Amino acid sequence: MLLAILAIIAGFALLVWSADRFVEGAAVSAHYAGIPPLLIGMLVVGFGTSAPEMVVSAMAAVDGNPALALGNALGSNIVNITLILGVTALIAPIAVHSTIVRKELPILLAITLIIGAMLWDFTISAYEALLLITGFLLLIGWSVWSGVRTKNDTLATDMNAELNQQTLSLKKALMWLTIGLALLIVSSRILVWGAVEIAQQLGISDLIIGLTIVALGTSLPELAASIIAARKGEHDIAVGNVVGSNIFNSLAVIGIAGAIEPIRDITEAVFWRDWMVMLAATVLLLLVAIRFGKTREINRAEGGLLFVCYISYTCLLIYAVR
Repeated sequence: MLLAILAIIAGFALLVWSADRFVEGAAVSAHYAGIPPLLIGMLVVGFGTSAPEMVVSAMAAVDGNPALALGNALGSNIVNITLILGVTALIAPIAVHSTIVRKELPILLAITLIIGAMLWDFTISAYEALLLITGFLLLIGWSVWSGVRTKNDTLATDMNAELNQQTLSLKKALMWLTIGLALLIVSSRILVWGAVEIAQQLGISDLIIGLTIVALGTSLPELAASIIAARKGEHDIAVGNVVGSNIFNSLAVIGIAGAIEPIRDITEAVFWRDWMVMLAATVLLLLVAIRFGKTREINRAEGGLLFVCYISYTCLLIYAVR
């Protein structure tokens, strides 16, 4: 048990550090390649911060633990909205200006409903997983097309200011990109082993471990990126990180894990508890971020509400283990 706990702690620490190096290296490399700042903010940073979820879930599926992979994806989406945006808004109210972010929120809600439809029969087949991956690829294409057509977007302005502060050379950026990716894989394997080992010794399901410990740990890069962005006044990066990450988790993370190992024998609680909470959190985010006729801002009161939702959901999971 002690070795498994140490593996989780070490795995998390290495995971967060390597994810940060990976995203930084990828963003700067993309900037040198001439990719528009808006696309870097949407794709490289937004989806890149979900690399821990993707790698951890893929490794869990390879090891024959697809339930942990599903729990990681659903749990991370809940953590991203309730904890990360909640804490970030408590530190500094988050103004939502980006037209791209406002377009992506309804898409996130639609994807959440599709995931619910797939979970209705308590199985995610290889065919459904491939549909999710296809949807992810189509979404990337749409993002590129929208990014090219959109002018004067505030997310692009924030991202451009962030990139202009970077001092990495192209050689160092590529080096950190490679090292970060390699360490992501290594740390993910360490983390998955520790999580599964603790679950087995305590008699807790892989799903619960994925929804709690693993989901929280793999969401740390989003938490750090969102808080730093909000403190700098780069509000659309903070929201864009969460929206992009949740879309990535729903399509790519679940899709890749399900393609490696179909997710079968899903319990009813996954649909009626975990997916329902994820749906409610997504709808709540949509309501507070898009308020026609009012200032589009996630204020401290709404941030507090989101944080209370996270605490309540965590208590519900703890009660379910008893």
